[in-house]
Amino acid sequence: MHTAVKTAMNVLSLDSATEACSAAVLCDNVLVSHRFETMRRGHAEILMILVQDVMQQAGLAFGQLDLIATTVGPGGFTGLRIGLASARGLALAAGIPLVGVTTLEAVARAHPPTEGPLLIALDSKRADLYMQLFDINGGPLSAPSAMLPSEIEPALPNEAIAVGGNAADRVLEAFADRPSPMRQHEGPTLPDAATVAKIGAERHAQAPSNEAPRPLYLRPPDAQRPSTQR
Repeated sequence: MHTAVKTAMNVLSLDSATEACSAAVLCDNVLVSHRFETMRRGHAEILMILVQDVMQQAGLAFGQLDLIATTVGPGGFTGLRIGLASARGLALAAGIPLVGVTTLEAVARAHPPTEGPLLIALDSKRADLYMQLFDINGGPLSAPSAMLPSEIEPALPNEAIAVGGNAADRVLEAFADRPSPMRQHEGPTLPDAATVAKIGAERHAQAPSNEAPRPLYLRPPDAQRPSTQR
């Protein structure tokens, strides 16, 4: 199981990288306020509303925050940019560190413990999926990737594997005849700021860094700039 790191800080976290939008406040390792909304569009309109709500519920001013944590991808290009830009602006205004957490590790961490490897698969809105394999302690066994479900076969160990995330059904369908069984693991299917806050607080306590988190783009956006060549 994942060992919790004792943290004495006020953490604001946010996520808008996938089909959900959420914000949370963690005070001294206790979740004191939380908003989570599933949505395919409209992240830009609601994200800061959720942030204001959780800060008000927590009874905190932005100047009382010690850390901000945000998802850095993979996910939807627009939603990811909105969340990361908002988090950067808030961290800069408050003069506090910003920690990045991937959407895949946020979903993996929120799942109950497994008896073997856990494969997280998230919908990319294309034929490929965002995928990563984790061990029973939530540590990565593979790098985050964007690929077709069948293409992850070389990275899979020859043992039973639990599958989670909002694209788990596509993975299970692709490996229906696999000798070593794959089964759906019940748990959250999308990243949540509540989990992002916990990971961010632990990461900062273990290894503080002044380096700004960068977006994790596993493939280019669907929309491309028009060519200037004639």
